[in-house]
Amino acid sequence: MFFRPVCLALALAGSAFAAEFAVLTTGFQIEADRHEVIGEQVKLFTRGGGTMLIPSEAIARFEPDDRPAEVAPVVTAPEPEPEKEKTLDEIVAHFSSELGLPEALIHSVIAAESAYDSGAVSPKGAVGLMQLMPGTAQDLEVSDRRDPSQNVRGGTTYLRQLLDRYRESPDSLMLALAAYNAGPGHVDSYRGLPPFNETRMFVRRVLDRFLVLTNDD
Repeated sequence: MFFRPVCLALALAGSAFAAEFAVLTTGFQIEADRHEVIGEQVKLFTRGGGTMLIPSEAIARFEPDDRPAEVAPVVTAPEPEPEKEKTLDEIVAHFSSELGLPEALIHSVIAAESAYDSGAVSPKGAVGLMQLMPGTAQDLEVSDRRDPSQNVRGGTTYLRQLLDRYRESPDSLMLALAAYNAGPGHVDSYRGLPPFNETRMFVRRVLDRFLVLTNDD
């Protein structure tokens, strides 16, 4: 009979809380988180939160669970894919929608200003697709004039401001384009299209291309 030695063993291990095996006299093993001795019975706290009452004499001994703890696999979040660089058409479409300007108009200004060269630099120091001067870029919070997205945002914002400035005039588009090229001070000073050959040619090129693109649509 295993009753007395097992009872002694149970009494000594009654407060154990480590994972263990209850080895029955039949040789069968029961996994348990811990056990308690209740009179002539043993209460096993089995894995998963259950309990089991077994006569003390049916248990030969308890053995510690020496198996190495399972390490949960480290799950690493997949690295975010790099944001796809937008095409110029997508950039124009975005700011066209945001600022309420026709895409054809933005494209016409780009063609006249820089011929679609994001690295274009004018003799006066204007840079990029819509040729932003340093002061204008600073006012519009454009930190990199060579970046197409920043440059087009700045240029379309400036054009939107000029269109709003001359919105009361029947020639608002012509005046806004002239001011984009020569500055609003000259347009206001001459109360219309300034007599500058460069400005007049610029306005003409933009309007001609705008009409062609609009008619194509």
